[in-house]
Amino acid sequence: MSIKEEHIRLIFGLKMRQLRTRKNLSLYGLAKKSGLSKSYLNEIENGKKYPKQDKILELAQALDTTYDDMVSLKLDKNLAPLGEILESGVLKELPLKLFGIEEHDLINIISNAPSKVNAFISTIIEIAKTYHLDFEGFYLAALRSYQEAENNFFSDLESKAVSFGEAYQLDLDKNIPSADLEEILVEEYGYHIVDNGIEKDPLLDNLRSVFVPKSRKLLLSSAIDEAQRAFIFGKEIAYNYLALRERPYTFSWITYHSFDEVLNNFYASYFSGALLLSRKRLQEKLKTWLHSPSWNETPFTEMLKGFNASPESVYHRLTNILTHDFGIRDLFFLRFVHQKGDAHYTLSKELHITQHQKPSTRNYKEHYCRRWISIKTLQQMQKMPDDHIFGAQVSTYENGNKYLVLSSATPDPFDDTKYRSASLGILITPHLQRKYPLLQALDLPDIPVGITCESCSITDCEVRAIKPRNLLKQQRFEITEQRVQGLISQHS
Repeated sequence: MSIKEEHIRLIFGLKMRQLRTRKNLSLYGLAKKSGLSKSYLNEIENGKKYPKQDKILELAQALDTTYDDMVSLKLDKNLAPLGEILESGVLKELPLKLFGIEEHDLINIISNAPSKVNAFISTIIEIAKTYHLDFEGFYLAALRSYQEAENNFFSDLESKAVSFGEAYQLDLDKNIPSADLEEILVEEYGYHIVDNGIEKDPLLDNLRSVFVPKSRKLLLSSAIDEAQRAFIFGKEIAYNYLALRERPYTFSWITYHSFDEVLNNFYASYFSGALLLSRKRLQEKLKTWLHSPSWNETPFTEMLKGFNASPESVYHRLTNILTHDFGIRDLFFLRFVHQKGDAHYTLSKELHITQHQKPSTRNYKEHYCRRWISIKTLQQMQKMPDDHIFGAQVSTYENGNKYLVLSSATPDPFDDTKYRSASLGILITPHLQRKYPLLQALDLPDIPVGITCESCSITDCEVRAIKPRNLLKQQRFEITEQRVQGLISQHS
């Protein structure tokens, strides 16, 4: 991969600074030795200018090195990771602009403190390796951070979904059947819909659709239901209507090749959700429910069933509506998947708005708390299979935070040996309780919960899956430290 001219300038500046500091020369001192101006040297070191051949020869002589060493792109060991990152094109892959960072700003930071930045980058790489974070994992983590920073509400996508509905005469106040969206795909965008187009193959079991760009064929799995069909068509419309060129061609995705694919896939999913789950309809239903004077789960479960969408899609859509329209920003969304008979429960999707002490996929090897309603509904589904099992509880964490957690478990439509649950947690605060009467009248069990069994301090837990080894290890270290302090005091 060719290195950008900007990065070549940066590498040259880093090498020059390294050689200068080894010679214990200030910029002023190097200017006197080389005959070049201090301001010019400063621009070289900051990667803004690349000197001409005669100037490089003068610098090489002043720094007691060779011309070839000066122009080589090879960096010393302590700066080698920076060179690898520049050469790999990683900076181009990072979604810097999404977070308001320009690439040249990052390069300036690197050039001003190369050794410290290098140590920081090496630390990030080691953390990524420890948590098995590949580029796809990094992309998804960046996307989650972007969603959380925006409170997972994107007004431009909301507006575009409404505009699309008006332009194509879709009544968003009613459930939109997949046939209406299919007709738009065929007539407006030249699609060919191929039902049962994905052959029976264990390696293709997780695929719901495959888009073939050359023939504009959309191959559909025979296992999808009406709600999934509508959601897929909504996403395909979004790719075209929003002119999202870089995109994955499979749903669910197999691999992402760039962050743009990840971001555009999210935009398309958001747009589809905004079409099928009308913001206005959800606002009305949520307002009635949240202002109920007593706890009643029926309006909520009826809302889940009232849209042409899966319960998981409704839960996820609520993270858009509750944060923006109801001021409920301390919430989380979780999706668990469970293999029948397996002792482990896998957290496959998460979103945390403002609060960060809830579960995270970094604990994927540990046992998530069996007191969570997310897992209880899955256990109930395994014992008494049904199309939809709903549960709710108040979960109290060790730090005192209380959450109203709502959860729905459903069978996996593509694998009859698996189940999944989607959960929404709302932090209960005095402010929200004053604002929404329902949160004052929660006639629900208040369950103390932990994060994982390995780190949980609840001593009388009847459903603990494993001993709290992390907690015991921490306690042992604390006792050891106390005894060491005692020895020091005794012999001082």
